[in-house]
Amino acid sequence: MEKVLVTGAAGFIGFFTAKKLIDLGYEVVGLDNINDYYDVNLKYDRLKELGIDRQEAEKENHLVQSSVYPSFVFIRLNLEDRKNLPLLFKQQKFDSVINLAAQAGVRYSIENPMVYVDSNIVGFVNLLECCRYNDIKYLVYASSSSVYGENDKIPFQEEDQVDHPISLYAATKKANELMAYTYSHLYNLPTSGLRFFTVYGPWGRPDMAPMLFADAMKNKREIKVFNNGEMSRDFTYIDDIVQGIIITLKNPDKKGNGYQLFNIGNGSPVSLLHFIECMENSLAIKAQKNMMPIQAGDVPRTWADTTQLNALGYQSTTPIEKGVEQFVEWFTDYYQNKYD
Repeated sequence: MEKVLVTGAAGFIGFFTAKKLIDLGYEVVGLDNINDYYDVNLKYDRLKELGIDRQEAEKENHLVQSSVYPSFVFIRLNLEDRKNLPLLFKQQKFDSVINLAAQAGVRYSIENPMVYVDSNIVGFVNLLECCRYNDIKYLVYASSSSVYGENDKIPFQEEDQVDHPISLYAATKKANELMAYTYSHLYNLPTSGLRFFTVYGPWGRPDMAPMLFADAMKNKREIKVFNNGEMSRDFTYIDDIVQGIIITLKNPDKKGNGYQLFNIGNGSPVSLLHFIECMENSLAIKAQKNMMPIQAGDVPRTWADTTQLNALGYQSTTPIEKGVEQFVEWFTDYYQNKYD
């Protein structure tokens, strides 16, 4: 049984990735620092779905066995912990690593840059060093579509120039790609960076548009519509994202120096106003829109060219209407007491 470390396992993408790996028969160790960037209750509830007791999970540097899945354990730990992360690698003897842990949020990075440096730069180098010294066969890590910045050429392709990030968050993700390349080149560590495009779905982050819009609409508040609605995003449903991660995990580069980059998106941008319309239809509530200018660090559009991942068998299958409907179904159920 192959053993995989999934960092960010209490996060949105990490939770679903860990669950899928368990279902596929992998032995999984989940890691997360459970920071308070957003509501920690949501993170602990995700872990609860994986059979992890909250009281046990709250303890630092403590392995917790799942009560539901024999092949899953969880540990609360910071990526930048230069003492305990190497010890974990030495003890657990992972085959592969999927790094989905990072300080998230484009706008937050403008106000709190050092948090991003600690997690996304220092933490990532620490992870690379652990992979280097513990014979890790393969590292898959989260990058972001934000590295493309204000790229005028669409759709975005992996070969496009990404030297002009417009947020610190994007800059840290570009830095991750560069560091991964170096480790692939110097130490023969196969790495694959995944540029995620606007991930949404059940159990999603409270700071993202679906949750912000649904909460405001349920409470009869205005929703903030940036760039006066002249925005489009390559919204990608969580199941499609996880499919892309698993395909990547099964396909390390064996031809070149072991370094790969992939876009994981829907491959079809959706206008922000159509997304809001889907939310209105699913919630049966008319949104009150507050049209606002574009925010610092934001880009007007994203669009993924997924040709490279398609060649490995990836196919996005969830239309925005269905994805929003499934998100709203979960949201209504999870927060039902809040709106009663």
